[in-house]
Amino acid sequence: MFVARSISAEHKDLIHDVSYDFHGRRMATCSSDQTIKVWDLTDDGEWQCTASWKTHSGSVWKVTWAHPEFGQVLASCSFDRTAAVWEEVVGESLASTQRGQSHWVKRANLVDSRTSVTDVKFGPKHMGLQLATCSADGVVRIYEAPDVMNLSQWSLQHEINTKLSCSCLSWNPSRLHLPMLAVGSDDTNPSAGGKVQIYEYNDNIRKWQKVETLMAITDAVHHISFAPNLGRSYHLLAIATKDVRIITLRCLRKEPNAGANPGGMSKFEIRQAAQFDEHSSQVWRVSWNITGTVLASSGDDGCVRLWKANYLDNWKCISVLRGDGSVTNAGGSSTGGNQLGLTNTGGNFGGSRGFKQGGSGQSSMWY
Repeated sequence: MFVARSISAEHKDLIHDVSYDFHGRRMATCSSDQTIKVWDLTDDGEWQCTASWKTHSGSVWKVTWAHPEFGQVLASCSFDRTAAVWEEVVGESLASTQRGQSHWVKRANLVDSRTSVTDVKFGPKHMGLQLATCSADGVVRIYEAPDVMNLSQWSLQHEINTKLSCSCLSWNPSRLHLPMLAVGSDDTNPSAGGKVQIYEYNDNIRKWQKVETLMAITDAVHHISFAPNLGRSYHLLAIATKDVRIITLRCLRKEPNAGANPGGMSKFEIRQAAQFDEHSSQVWRVSWNITGTVLASSGDDGCVRLWKANYLDNWKCISVLRGDGSVTNAGGSSTGGNQLGLTNTGGNFGGSRGFKQGGSGQSSMWY
């Protein structure tokens, strides 16, 4: 059953991002009030704010969780041109009244960008503790913590100049393919070319190389997300722009003579699997379920829409979730709520100081 609840976040300005941890039991929000709030799910199903602190000297655009294998770690990025890494610790406070309580400590401040840092994402767990940022100046930076026990030390490993203003990025979580990043641009100039670029890491030359530009995407991109890959022979990429796009990337082969040429790149067959304009407005977030079979999207129409492919690989809308708790199924009928449930998907939270949280009441993962 789908349940919608309004949460009074008590941010003093617009909320820009909501991020769930790996297990879906914790949530972080960030805002133009320069703060991050951390929320914990209580046993009775309520979200309780357990931490709130000023993080940056400008609007905080994004917040994201590291894999719990590395501890309780957050990263944030801001208009103040920095990204920061935060760790939850217990018992380090000097105040005697706070000893034994958890609080968040800034472990690192990444100051390499000369412009607003628009997105930040931790890399897949199997790559170690890596962090990617992208900036309005068109540069993607990849950092690594060489010692996961010391989060105050981060080394800048790579800088990628995309030559377009960057708005968002996504790591490909696949273990079977070389490390891969998708980068989206909010450049509104159609003559600037494709607004999504795909980069692949070449271990032979130890550099990131651009392998594809999605020329079909010419409008500003707000969000981008690779699907989890559970045995698929191709990659799925969801793009939030003026509509919802789903792109498949099928790896064909390496560049000819890749053995002789260590800089050889992968070649991909790119196909647009789906394009949906049902939001009839800008789409701000796209989010996959844990198996990469259902996509959720949110837009300025105030709805979260769920998309799924059938056995013929034709994608269609299977449910529309509204903030008032009503659900519209694919046939168009509206109910109070026993359709497909949704938990832990980001929406366009940039227009509100509070937000809606939808849940199935069962698990943090939705299917």
